[in-house]
Formats: sequence, structure tokens, C-alpha cells
Amino acid sequence: MAASTLLLSLLLLVSVSLSSSHNITAILSGFPEYSLFNSYLTQTKLSDEINSRQTITCLVLPNAAMSSLAGNHPLSVIKNALSLLVLLDYYDTSKLHDISKGTTLTTTLYQTTGNAAGNLGFVNITDLKGGKVGFGSAAPGSKLDSSYTKSVKQIPYNISVLEISAPIIAPGILTAPAPSASAVNITGLLEKHGCKTFASLIQSSGVLKVYQSAMAKGLTLFAPSDEAFKAPGAPDLSKLTNAEVVTLLQYHALAGYTPIGTLKTTKTPISTLATNGAGKYDLKVKTAGDSVTLDTGVDSSRIADTVIDDTPVCIFTVDNILLPSEIFGKSPSPAPALEPASSPSPTPAVSPTPSPVAVEAPGPSIMSPPAPAISSPEGSPAEAPGAEAENSTAGSGAVDLRAPAFWKTLVTVSAAFVGWAFL
Repeated sequence: MAASTLLLSLLLLVSVSLSSSHNITAILSGFPEYSLFNSYLTQTKLSDEINSRQTITCLVLPNAAMSSLAGNHPLSVIKNALSLLVLLDYYDTSKLHDISKGTTLTTTLYQTTGNAAGNLGFVNITDLKGGKVGFGSAAPGSKLDSSYTKSVKQIPYNISVLEISAPIIAPGILTAPAPSASAVNITGLLEKHGCKTFASLIQSSGVLKVYQSAMAKGLTLFAPSDEAFKAPGAPDLSKLTNAEVVTLLQYHALAGYTPIGTLKTTKTPISTLATNGAGKYDLKVKTAGDSVTLDTGVDSSRIADTVIDDTPVCIFTVDNILLPSEIFGKSPSPAPALEPASSPSPTPAVSPTPSPVAVEAPGPSIMSPPAPAISSPEGSPAEAPGAEAENSTAGSGAVDLRAPAFWKTLVTVSAAFVGWAFL
């Protein structure tokens, strides 16, 4: 009993540790010198994208530098500029000064948006003479117009926050025209991305005008692909009333700008344009790694692709039609297992009582092995950073649960406990 309890406690510790996550806004809230930078992370919803990723480095700007960057630029331009300061790798002071050949190009969040042409979404990091580290755009001919100032916060090897002296400016990133909500051609975009059926429906039903009127304050749209309308089990829309079709199409949209990073961090049901009361016509979001699924209570659909993500409009394609339970009913519960009917005892005079049949006792169940080891990011330092240890939430004696050795030990211990339990 004691062995089983200890094993369960060990597995629970691993589960809690692996599910822990960082919160960039909470980290920066303790540093008033970055309050403006923190505010724009929230306004652009980049904070949600940062929080949804496991390994990341955030290059922060003090208030004076951030004020200069923001200027009179629209929020969409500021978002692109800040996306270039979010590196999709872990860098701390020791790693910055230990770059192979003294210089490297690293991917940023801007590269994942689809707005970065060529290598504009990469940042050049160069270890300069005299202990300085420079940052600049990876575009040919770009200068190292920013430099490393100091370490702010580290949670090895999850998130690192470093201060730099100035923003990193990729060519054309500040001169890109701001998207106008009224200029977004919803049906044109949908048709180009394989959603012609859905585009036709929102036009013929008049729901397109509902979408367009909501775009000024923000709109998020989930458009089923043409294949979704042909899939087995897809509803026959001709059997719905006009009002039900309108509600169904409104159910595929949210009021407000909700990018994929925000969806990944959503824990509570979200309201749709069809919502007309508490808990009515809402959606639940489920996340598994980078995959995001929308659950209606009747069916679920995976977000397949991003059509457009420009503040304040976000359009995604989904694999299936979203079926609200208010129209299509709840998903059927599994049928209860039928208990075998008891047979009457045979009469001795008619037939003799059958001899009991020996039944072999089932062997002990075999537990599934633990999840595979999660390796540290390539290039991660062999030891926890020394200079940043005071700022880190992980003490020097903490166990890195992602280390392969730890998992091998856990597998060995688990196997031993299972064997003892059945002796």
C-alpha cells in the first residue's frame, strides 16, 4: 500500500511540474520600467501567444524606447514590431556569449505570422568584442541597431526575459499600411482558401453584413472548408428554417479579435455572435500542443489554417461544421451495457447440474509506460544560468523534469513498484 501511494505521489509531482506555465504579463508587472511594453503585449494579445509557448525569449524595451517605437503607429504595426522581439528559442546571458562562430540567426514570432517575406522574421544575434551582444534584422545589409543591456528574469529552460537598448527594425515593418476592417474582403479570402460554400451561404443569408458591422470592433471567424459540407454526417441545411441557418452562421463567429495564441490559453466557454443568453450558443476550446479544437457539445472541429490575422480581424478555416446543441441537440450518450439475463436454475429431474468450469484468473494488468522524454531545446546550457539564478523561480537544487536521466529513473522506479504491487 505504501509503495503504491509513493508511486502515485511521484507521478502526480511529474504531472504538476510538466503542466506549469509562465505568464509574461505577471513577470513584467513587477518591473514598472517595462509597464508600457507590458501594456502593448496585452493590447496586441501577443502576451497570450508568449504564454502558450514552452520555450521562448522575450526581448523587452524600457518605457522610453517603447514610447519611441509606438509613436503614432497603428496597433497592427506595433504588433509586428513587437513580434520581432519574441525569439522562439531560449537565450540567457551565458548562451549569448557562447554563440557558435560568434553570430547566429534565430526565428522570431513574426516569422510565424506569414507577414514576413524572406528572412525578415529572423533576428541576427552577434557576440561583439568587449563582452557586448548586438541584435539586428537578418535582412541583408541591416545593422546591429540594438544591444543587450541586462538580464531581467529566467525560468530555465522555459522563458528568458532580457532587456535590449532599442527596437529591432526589419525593413518596411514600420511603413506597412495598417489594415482597414472595411477593406477586408471576407468572401474573397474565404473563396481563395477553399471555403466557397461557406462564403456563398453568408452572402445569400445576409449574415455577411452582420460580420462586416462587427469588424470595426473586432471579428474572429471560423470558416468550414468545402469538404466539411460534403463530409458524412454533415447536416442537410435545406431542412433548417431561415432563422436557424442565420443562427448557425453567426455561431461560427466571435465578437472581438481572438488570435490563435489567445485561443490556446482560453479556459472558459466563449460566446459567439449567436449567443443570446448565459451558456447559450457558446464554444469550448481544447488544446493539445499546437493543435486547437473547438467543441460544440454535439461535435468538434480542429482549426486547420489561418486565413488572415491582422488586428482587429482574424479568420480561420476549420475541418467540420460547428453544430450548436441548441439546434442539433446534445451528443448522444453511449448506450448502457446490457446485463445478461439470469437463467432459471435447471430442474434436477430434467437435467443434471452442470459441473463448474474452471476459469483462469486474469493476470495483473500492465501499466502503460510514462510519456517519452521531453528534451531540452537545442543549444540549451548544460547547467542552470549562474548570473540569472537569483531571478529564476527554479532554485539550484531543483530537478529538471525534462532531463532524460530523470525519466529513465522514473521508468525504473515505476516498474519496480508495479512488480512489488503484484507479488
